[in-house]
Amino acid sequence: MKNKTFIDQVDVLVRSGKGGDGAATFRREALVAFGGPDGGDGGRGGDVVLRASTHVNSLLSLYYDPKLFAEPGVPGSGARCYGRRGKDLVVDVPCGTLVTDCATGMVIADITTPGQTVVVAKGGAGGFGNVHFKSSVNQAPTEHTLGGEAEERRLHLELKTIADAGLLGFPNAGKSSLLTRLSSATPKIASYPFTTLNPIVGTIEYADFAQIRMADVPGIIEGASRGVGLGLAFLKHLERARVLVYVIDMAGTDNRRPWEDYATLAKEIADYNADLAARPALVLANKMDKAAGRRNLKRFVKETGVTPIALSCEPTLKDLREYADLKDYAGPVGLDAFKDALRKIVNPKPRAHQHLETPPPPLHEMPDTTGDEIPAEALKFATFLKLDPPKKKSHPSRGNIH
Repeated sequence: MKNKTFIDQVDVLVRSGKGGDGAATFRREALVAFGGPDGGDGGRGGDVVLRASTHVNSLLSLYYDPKLFAEPGVPGSGARCYGRRGKDLVVDVPCGTLVTDCATGMVIADITTPGQTVVVAKGGAGGFGNVHFKSSVNQAPTEHTLGGEAEERRLHLELKTIADAGLLGFPNAGKSSLLTRLSSATPKIASYPFTTLNPIVGTIEYADFAQIRMADVPGIIEGASRGVGLGLAFLKHLERARVLVYVIDMAGTDNRRPWEDYATLAKEIADYNADLAARPALVLANKMDKAAGRRNLKRFVKETGVTPIALSCEPTLKDLREYADLKDYAGPVGLDAFKDALRKIVNPKPRAHQHLETPPPPLHEMPDTTGDEIPAEALKFATFLKLDPPKKKSHPSRGNIH
């Protein structure tokens, strides 16, 4: 059986820690006839906590270990010793994990922000020792309380990839090659369909350090919105995308018609989720370095009424407009044109000054300190100006022999 490498939904059993029981003990000490109650409280049970992490991109670990049990609290003991609190079980999950109660179908949490924590099973309270029950009329109480019961529930965890832009297209349309050219992601690239089997997220970084996350999902085929193939499993990873990027193989590989591919993709998205289809979209005419792509581009514009961004993912191609003879093409051309169009829609914030409350003033407004003298008081402490020659080191076994 082939080992799984990516899991985007899993059922887990979570159980918090039971609270420790309170103790019913009495002080026993020499020369103390009636020591009185000294039973300590039990410790509180541990919680089961889910935490969003950017270092995890799959629910694979929970697939192989679906039981999440927190540590129980330690019971109290004599001499008013309180039991130790049970340790919380903190489990890292990918950002974009949707948590649902299997019994009720109610959504418990949508974990989207890095570092976000959600308590899915709360530990039981610690029991009270008999020291809490003493009074003037009951000086030797034997009453104590048991620790609170553990909370147990079965949860369904579903991962929906978080990205600003989602790439969609038919198999072998060049989505993975595009992601590789624009980011540091390294998806598998080959000339056969369904090379990409799992969602892969890459980050596009601009000159001012603004970033856009772009997700590459496996190729979509006709009927995906009805569950044909693994369509539903793939399409759900586009639900959080703010921009849809249609990648069209304009060269018509395997005798495909690009205009029909675009119409099919748009229909599948609309059938799957009307709100998703209404989001901003960009259309890319990929593989424009091929002669068939240049022939099909004009008909694509005529058939669909859409002017796509013409581009090629070939790393050796410098000027596509010159190479592909697109001087008369009215639409945008090249990877840089796509990055600019994507940025206008997503509008990411530059990261250069995110740590500053106010950006620094322009250079021409900054005061000119050229030629200013250092105050005499400050020179007293400027010991770094004294350039004394280094002292000669003596051999440790010979003493100060020079």
